[in-house]
Amino acid sequence: MARAWQHPFLNIFRHFRVDEWKRSSKEGDVAVVTDKVLKSTVYRIQGSVSASNYIQLPRTSSQSLGLTGRYLYVLFRPLPTKHFVIHLDVFTEDGQVIRVSFSNLFKEFKSSATWLQFPFIFQARTSDRGVAPPGTRWTCLQLDLCDILLVYLSRRYGHLKSVRLCASLLVRNLYTSDLCFDPAVTITEARRAKLSVTPIPREMAFPVPKGESWHDHYVHIRFPSGLLKTSGKIQKDSSPPEAVFLGSAPQLVYPMAFSKLVQDSMSPVAQIPTAPCQAPSVPRLLPEVSLSNKHLKEYSVGDLCTHGRDSSTWVQATDVHTVVCGGHVLAHKSAGVPVALQNAGSYKHFLPDPILRLKGVIGFGGHSTKWALWTKDGAAVVYPCHAIIVVLSVDTGEQRFFLGHTDKVSALALDRSNSLLASAQAQPPSMVRLWDFQTGACLSLFQSPMHTVCSLSFSGSGTLLCSVGKDRHGRTVVVVWSTDQVDAGGEVGVVAKVHTDFDIQTFRIAYFDETRMASCGRGSVRLWRLRGGSLRSCPVDLGEHCVLELTDLAFAQSPDSCQVPSSCTLYVCSRSGHILEIDHQCMAVLCTRRLLPTRTSGGPLPQKQSPGLGSGIAISSLSVSSTACAVGSEDGYLRVWPLDFSSVLLEAEHDGPVSAVCMSPDGLRVLSTTFLGHLGFLDIPSQEYMVLVRSHMASVLAFSMERSRGQLATVSLDHTLRIWDLATLRQLYDFQSSEEAPCAVAFHPIWPTFFCGFSSGAVRSFSLENARVLVEHTRHRGAITSLIVSPDGSFLFSSCSRGSLIQYDCAVPQCRILRVAANVVCQDARPNPNTLAVSGDSRLLAFVGPSKCMVTVMESASLGELLRVDVSTLDLTGSHLGLAVAICFDPASPDHLLVSMSSNKIVALDTTSGRTVRELSSVRPVACSSLALSENSRFLLMATGRAIKVWDYLTPTDPGYQVYIGHSEPVQAVAFTPDQQQVLSVGDAIFLWDVLAAPESDRSQPRPPSAHEAGLDMGHLKDPVASGFPRQEVPVPSQTSPPLLGICATPLKDSSGTFTSDEEGQCEESHGTKGFAQAPRPSVLVGGAGDGAQGTVWGYRGLLVSPQHHNQPSAQNIRKGRAWPTIRPDSYKHFTARYKTSKPAKNVFFPPTGGEQLHLKAVVGYNGNGRANMVWRPETGFFAYTCGRLVVVEDLHSGAQQHWLGHPEEISTLALSHDAQVLASASCCGSGASCCQIRIWDIPRGSCQKLLSHHDSAVQALAFSPDDELLVTLGDYSDRTLALWSTDTYELLSSTHLSEPVHGVAFSPWDTGELTCVGTGAVTFWLLQQHGADSSLQVYRHPVPEEVGVAELTSLCYGAAPLLYCGSCSGQVCVWDTSTGRCFLAWEADDGEIGVLLCSGSRLVSGSNTRRLRLWAVGAVPELRRKGSGARSSSVFMEHELTLDGAVVSASFDSSMDIGVAGSTAGTLWYISWAKGTSTRLVSGHRGKVNEVVFSPSESHCATCGEDGSVRVWSLARMELVIQFQVLNQSCLCLAWSPPSCGRPEQQKVVAGYSDGTLRVFSISQTAMELKMHPHQTALTAIAFSTDGQTILSGDKDGLVVVSRPCTGMSLRMLTDHQGAPISTIQSTSKEYGALGVEGTDLWLAASGDQRVSIWVSDWSRDHCELLDWLSFPAPVTLETPGIPPPSLAAFCPWDQALLICVGLGAHKEVLFYSLRQKQVVVKTPLPFFAMSLSLSVGTRLMAIGFAECMVRLLDCVSGTTQDFAGHDDSVHLCRFTPSAKLLFTAAHNEVLVWEVMSH
Repeated sequence: MARAWQHPFLNIFRHFRVDEWKRSSKEGDVAVVTDKVLKSTVYRIQGSVSASNYIQLPRTSSQSLGLTGRYLYVLFRPLPTKHFVIHLDVFTEDGQVIRVSFSNLFKEFKSSATWLQFPFIFQARTSDRGVAPPGTRWTCLQLDLCDILLVYLSRRYGHLKSVRLCASLLVRNLYTSDLCFDPAVTITEARRAKLSVTPIPREMAFPVPKGESWHDHYVHIRFPSGLLKTSGKIQKDSSPPEAVFLGSAPQLVYPMAFSKLVQDSMSPVAQIPTAPCQAPSVPRLLPEVSLSNKHLKEYSVGDLCTHGRDSSTWVQATDVHTVVCGGHVLAHKSAGVPVALQNAGSYKHFLPDPILRLKGVIGFGGHSTKWALWTKDGAAVVYPCHAIIVVLSVDTGEQRFFLGHTDKVSALALDRSNSLLASAQAQPPSMVRLWDFQTGACLSLFQSPMHTVCSLSFSGSGTLLCSVGKDRHGRTVVVVWSTDQVDAGGEVGVVAKVHTDFDIQTFRIAYFDETRMASCGRGSVRLWRLRGGSLRSCPVDLGEHCVLELTDLAFAQSPDSCQVPSSCTLYVCSRSGHILEIDHQCMAVLCTRRLLPTRTSGGPLPQKQSPGLGSGIAISSLSVSSTACAVGSEDGYLRVWPLDFSSVLLEAEHDGPVSAVCMSPDGLRVLSTTFLGHLGFLDIPSQEYMVLVRSHMASVLAFSMERSRGQLATVSLDHTLRIWDLATLRQLYDFQSSEEAPCAVAFHPIWPTFFCGFSSGAVRSFSLENARVLVEHTRHRGAITSLIVSPDGSFLFSSCSRGSLIQYDCAVPQCRILRVAANVVCQDARPNPNTLAVSGDSRLLAFVGPSKCMVTVMESASLGELLRVDVSTLDLTGSHLGLAVAICFDPASPDHLLVSMSSNKIVALDTTSGRTVRELSSVRPVACSSLALSENSRFLLMATGRAIKVWDYLTPTDPGYQVYIGHSEPVQAVAFTPDQQQVLSVGDAIFLWDVLAAPESDRSQPRPPSAHEAGLDMGHLKDPVASGFPRQEVPVPSQTSPPLLGICATPLKDSSGTFTSDEEGQCEESHGTKGFAQAPRPSVLVGGAGDGAQGTVWGYRGLLVSPQHHNQPSAQNIRKGRAWPTIRPDSYKHFTARYKTSKPAKNVFFPPTGGEQLHLKAVVGYNGNGRANMVWRPETGFFAYTCGRLVVVEDLHSGAQQHWLGHPEEISTLALSHDAQVLASASCCGSGASCCQIRIWDIPRGSCQKLLSHHDSAVQALAFSPDDELLVTLGDYSDRTLALWSTDTYELLSSTHLSEPVHGVAFSPWDTGELTCVGTGAVTFWLLQQHGADSSLQVYRHPVPEEVGVAELTSLCYGAAPLLYCGSCSGQVCVWDTSTGRCFLAWEADDGEIGVLLCSGSRLVSGSNTRRLRLWAVGAVPELRRKGSGARSSSVFMEHELTLDGAVVSASFDSSMDIGVAGSTAGTLWYISWAKGTSTRLVSGHRGKVNEVVFSPSESHCATCGEDGSVRVWSLARMELVIQFQVLNQSCLCLAWSPPSCGRPEQQKVVAGYSDGTLRVFSISQTAMELKMHPHQTALTAIAFSTDGQTILSGDKDGLVVVSRPCTGMSLRMLTDHQGAPISTIQSTSKEYGALGVEGTDLWLAASGDQRVSIWVSDWSRDHCELLDWLSFPAPVTLETPGIPPPSLAAFCPWDQALLICVGLGAHKEVLFYSLRQKQVVVKTPLPFFAMSLSLSVGTRLMAIGFAECMVRLLDCVSGTTQDFAGHDDSVHLCRFTPSAKLLFTAAHNEVLVWEVMSH
C-alpha cells in the first residue's frame, strides 16, 4: 500500500510543490522561464560553479523523498558550452545510502562502496569531450535505479532519498514509475497501431509537430541500456548474470552523427533520429551487453562482492548498431564494442552469487588495540579487526560482521540501548559510519572534518555522538553530532565544533546528562557543557598533579537503576599510578590515590601506598561499576579493586601491557585488551580468565593447513609462528623468535610435523606432539622465501633470497637434505609462498627462476630440469616486461601450470610442450600475488591487491568472476581448505570464508578428450539412463584415471555379457600361475551396454579379476614398482594410527604360563582412534572393543573382562561373524610390524585361530559374508587393496588393486557372492563368480547422479531388499536400488560427514562427525522406490536424535533398533536407548595422555588426570567413572590425594596442577572446586601433600618448588635450587622427629630433569625446612630416543626410610639404591632399558618399572628376580601400586591397564 499512491507514475515537481520552495530548496541562479520548443515553463539552472547553483529535493538532507519507483525520468536539456551535474541519493534495502552522479564534468567512471560517478559524453567532432555542444536537445533520461545498484554495487534498490540538479541545464520535470515508458509513442498511437509497448503519459510527453518523428527533435537515453533490464526478482538457486560490464568504464554517450542504418537495427538501445544533420555521418558502435539479475542472491552485510567478465572473450563488432546525431547511448570508453563470442552460449551459470561468505576472522585491532566494547546483555563483544568490525559471542564463539570501511577502524562507540554503532576509519579524511547494530545496516556515512578520528562517545540516549581527533595541522578537534534523525532516514548534523590546544586522551559523555562531558590528557582534566549549540569547557584544578600524564577516565555508576548517580564522581587514572576522584559538580579533586607495584613477603599482590613513595603502576585504562573499579596497566596486569582501593580483589596477568579495560553492564565481567593483540575477559564470580582473541600484530606472510587435525599455521612480520584451530579459530601454539623472523611454513601431509623457514636461512622441523624442534638445517645463506611439501609427503623444498633450492627427504620425521641447487630460483628478498609449486601427483616441481621472467619445471624426485619458459615473451604487446609473480598447478590436470604475470594476466602453460593453453587477461589493475585452484578445478582464487577474486575456471570461454573485499592491506596468500568447503585469505588478518557452492563432480564439465580417448569406437560408449535422472549433456570420456582393474584398450563382449581382455596378461590379476601384469597406461574408460532397463550407467562393468592362491606370489610384490599416491582423503572414516616414537622391545623373555606375578585384570578406556572397532551381539551378549593393541571382551552384566593379546600395533577395526563364533581384528603396520596383521579369534576358546597378513599400511574395513564363508578385507587410502578370503582355510581367493581410496565395504545380505564398496562419487558392486577352483570378480560401478551433488560416499548399509543406503561426506543419505543400480532418493541427514550407517526393518541409524546420532523412519522408502526419479524425501523423517561427546566411529544395535552401543572419538562407549531418549556411559577414558594416577587412603577410589584437562574419580571395585572435574583449554599434569591424616573420609580432597601454573583443590564429597591458586608462572609438573595434609608442595617446568597452604591460599616458600630444569618428582613421607640426625616431622624429596635430587627435612607447623642431602648424577651417555633424556625419578623406600631408590639418574641403565645414612649408593641393579616410570609396593617389596619399549618389568627386591609383561601400545610412562599393593596401574598415553598382583 505504501507504493500504491505512486502508481502508475508520480510527478515529483508537482507533488513536492517546487514552485513554493517549502518542501524543496534552490540555491544560486535558478529561474522560471518559458521554453519555445516545449511551449511551457521550465526551470533554468545556470552559473559558473555547479555546486553553488542547484535545485534540491527535499529541502534538507535529514528528510527523504521516499519514492519507490524503479525508473526515474529526468526531462532536461543541457545548456550549450556548459557543464551540468545531477546527484541522486538512493537508499538500498539494507539501509545503505548510495550517491549516484551524472555529469559531463567527469572524464571517467569511478566508484566506491557508497558512490557511483558516471561521465556524460557528447560525441561530436566539432566539440570537446566535455562541455555540451551547440544544438543539444531536450532529453528524456530514463534511469533504471534497480539495475544501476545491482550491476555496479550488487545491492538491492530501496527508495529514492533525494535529488540535486546542478547548473547548467534546463529541467522541465522529474517523474518516477515502475513502468518502462516509450517516450516516442503516445497513447493514441499505441492504441491505433496496437503496439506492445507502454506509451508515455500525456503529462510526460514532449510536443511533436504533425507529420514529424519524435526522434527528429528529442533524445531518449535509457540507462542502463534496454538489454540490461532486470526482472527485479531475487532468487537464490538459479543462474548468475550472463554478462556483466568489463574492461572500460560505462559512460553516457551523446552521439552527434546521423545514419540511415539505424532503421535496420532490430533492437536499438537508444532511439535514434533518422533526419539528416549538418554534421557528417560518423558511425558509432553500440554496446550489446546484458545482465540478468533474476537469479541473484539477496545480499547481507557480510556479502561484499562485485562481478565481471574476462575481456579476452569479447571481440570487436562490425555489423551491430550505428549511432547517429541527437541520441545518447550507453557505451564503453574504448572504441570497441564487447560482443559475446558465438560459443559463449555454452557458458554454465556461475552459482551461487555470492559464492563466498565471510565466516570468521582471526585478528584484533589494526590501528588501535584500545577499542573493545560489551553489548548491553554482556553476551557479546564488539571490536575492530583492521577494516572490519566484529561482534563475537563470548559463549558460542560465533561472529558477525560490519563490512564497509575501506581502511582500518580507528574508533568505536556503542550506545547504551545497543541500537546504534559508530565507527571511524583511519584514512584521512576520516569517514564515520553509523550502523543499525541489530541488523548490521549502515544508516549513515559522513565525512568528519578531522584528519583522523581518535575517539568516539555516545550520549546515554544515543542522540549525540562526540568525536575527538586531529586536523591536518595537528590541532585537537572536538565535534558533537546529532544522530536523532538517522533511524528515520535523516542525516547526521553537526551540533557543535571546537578546536583546542590541550591534549585529549579520552573523552566521555556523561550517561546521566548528555549535555555534560569530561576529557583528560597530559596535565589536564576538563569538564564540558553543551548549551545553545556551543561546546564549552572548564579545567579542573589538579594542584600538584598538573604534571601527570592522564590516560583514561570513567564516571561513577549508580548502584540502582536510576539515571542520576548519588555522587557525581569522576575517576581519572595516570601513567604514574595515580587515581584521582573528582567531584563533577564542584569541579574539585576529592581524593588522590597511588597504586604501587610493591609486593609483600608472602605474595605478589600490589599494595596501595601514599603518593610519592616509589614508582607507581603505569595505568593505561580503567573502568568503573557500581561496586568495583577495574584497572589495566602497562605491567601486564588487570586488577579489580573495591571503590575505596583498600586491597586488590582479583588480578589477571597478561602477556603484554594492557591497553584497555571495560566492565560489563552487570559488573560481573571485565574485558581487557593488550598491545600485543590479545582480547579476553575476567569472570569475577568464577575468578576465571577467558582469552577470546589472539592475533598477529603485523602482516601475515604465509600460511599452511593441516588436513587431519584441522589446524592452520601462519607466519608474520611480528616474528611469530602461530598454530590455530580452524574449527574454533582459537590459537593452539605460539612460537616466537626475537632474533630471526619466520618467513615460510608448511605442514607435512602425513606426519604430525610442520616446517618453518626463517630470515636467517634456517629451516626447522617442529613436532606437533610435544611442540619441540625435531631437526634444523642451515644450508641456506639467505632468508627463506618459500617452503612446500609434496602432496605424498616424500619431499620438502625450500628456496631462499640468494637463489638456492634445497630438496629434503621428509618421508620420516627426521628429514634430511638430499640435493642443493644454487642460483636456480629467482633472487628475491621478499618472502613469497607462491613462487614454488608441486603438482598434485607429486611428480613435478615448478618455481620462478632463475630470473623473474623465467619459470622452470623439474622432476620433483631427481630435480632434473624438464622445461624452462621465458614468460616475458608471452605478452609482446605490453609496454613493460612481463614478470612471473605467482604459480600453481592445476589439480585436475597436473601437466598444466598457471602463472600470474605482472602484466595482469594469468596464463596456463603445458609443462610438456611449454605452450600456452589458456589465458585470462585484464584481471585487475594490480597483479595477482597469489592464486589457488580447487581440487576439481572448478574455481580459481586470486589475490589482487586488497581484493579476492573467484573465477569460474571450468568455463573454457568467457568465465565469470566475483570480487570480494574486506582486507585493509594487500592479500598475501589465498587457498582452499583441504575439505574444499572454505577459503582462507591472509594479509592484515586471517579471513575464513565459506564456499557456498555445492560440491560438483569433475564430470560435470566436459574436458577435451585425450588422444587415446578420442580414438575410441563410440559404439562401445552407450549410456542408457538407468539412474532415473535425465542427462543434461552428451557423455564425454573422463580424463580422471579409472580404477586399474585390467581395463583393456579394445574390449570385446563375450556370450556371457561381460567384457574380457583380448590379450592374455593385460589384466592386472591373471588366472592360475600366469602371473601378474600391469594394466596399460594410460588407462581407457570403458562403458558397457546393458540389457533393457537394467543396463548400467556410465561406469565400469564386466572387469574380470583373477584369483590369487595362497601359494602364489603376493600382490604386494607387484605393487612395489608403482608409485601410489598416499594423500589421506578428506574423510574422518579413514583410520590413522596415533603417532608415537616408541618401539616394542625385542628379545624379551616373559614369565612362563602359570608363574606370572601379574595378571591383567581390567582395561580402562576405549580407542576412539579406531574405526568400527566395537561389536555387540544382543542375542548372545557378546561385547568386544579395542584399546591400543588389545581386544577387550567384556561382560556387560558383571563387568568382567577378557583380554586378547597378540597384535604388535594399534588395532584399527573389528568384524564379528554372523553366528558370533569368530571375531576378526586388524592392526596397522609400524615399528612393531612390517605389514598389517589380521587375527582370527575363536570366541568360545578365546584364542587366536589364524594369523593373516596381506595389506601394507592399514586395514580400513572387515566384513563377513551372510553365510560366514567369506571374509573381505579392505586396505586404507595408502594400501588400496581389496582382498577376499575363504573362512574354511583362510586362503586368499582374490586380491584387487584400486585406483582410488574406498571408504567402506559390505556384503549383500541376500546374495553371498555380492559385495559393495563406496568411495569417490560412485558405488561399486562386486559379483563373485566361481569357476571350479578359480574365482573371479565382476565389477559394476555406478556414479552418484549429479543432481545429488555428493563428492564422497563414506558409509553404507543394506536395508530391505533391494535397498542400499549410503552416507556422504556432506551429510546426505542416498538410497540405491541394487537391482537396477540407480539412485532414486537422497535427503539431508546431517550437517557433516556420515561415517556410520545401520539399518534394520523400517529404521535407520546415522552417525556423523558432528557428534550426532540420529534415528530415521524409512518404512516408506520401498514404496518410494517404485516412483523412480519422482521420489521425494518428505516421507522419511527423523524419530530421535542424540549428541555424543565426539564423532561417531562405531555402532551396533539390536534387530528392532531400540537399544544399541555407539563409540566416539572421545574414547567413550555409550549405551543408547531410543525409547528413553538417553545415552549412558559404558566405557570411558581420557581423550589424551594420562599423566597421573592416585588412590584414596581406603582404596575405595582412584583418580586420574590427563592432557584433556580433566580429573576423573573412579570406583576402584568396578572401575566406573564417578566424578569428573573438567578445566577447559588447560592440561592437568600432576595430581595428589590428601593423606589419611587429613581428616575424615568425607573431607578427602585431591589437588591438581595445570599447564597454566594454577593449582586447584577439589572436594570429593562435595564434588566441587574448593580453592584455586596461581603460585607458578609456568606449568606444574609435580605435586604432593605433606604428611599432615595441611601443606602442598608443587614444582614446575622451570625448576621452581613452591610450598603453599591451602587453608589460607598463601605461598609460604619458593625454593629455586632446581631452577633451570623441570621438576619430575616430589614425594613426601613422615619420619620420627630426630631420625637421621635432623629435627623435623616430614622427609621429602624433589628430583629434576638435570639428574639432580634434593632431600629435605621440614616441620611445616613451625615453618622449618632444611636441606638434608643433595645428589647430582652424570647424564646418560647413549639414548634410545635421540634428544629425549629419560625422566629423573626418585622415591623413598617403603620398607627402609633411610634408603632412596632412583632410576634415570646416572650414565647407565640401572636402579640405584642410595643410603641417606651412609651418603652413598649401596646397590645397583641393571635394567635392559632406561626407565620411564617407577613405583614401589609396601608389603611385598616389589618394584614396577615402565619402559619406552612398551614393556613393564616387575622386580622382586628381596630375591632379585624379574618378570616382563607386555600389553601397552606406547611408552609406559606411569606405574602406580595401590597402597595395599594388591593392584598395579600402568599407563601408556591414554591406555590404563589394571594388573592384579598375584604374589600378594
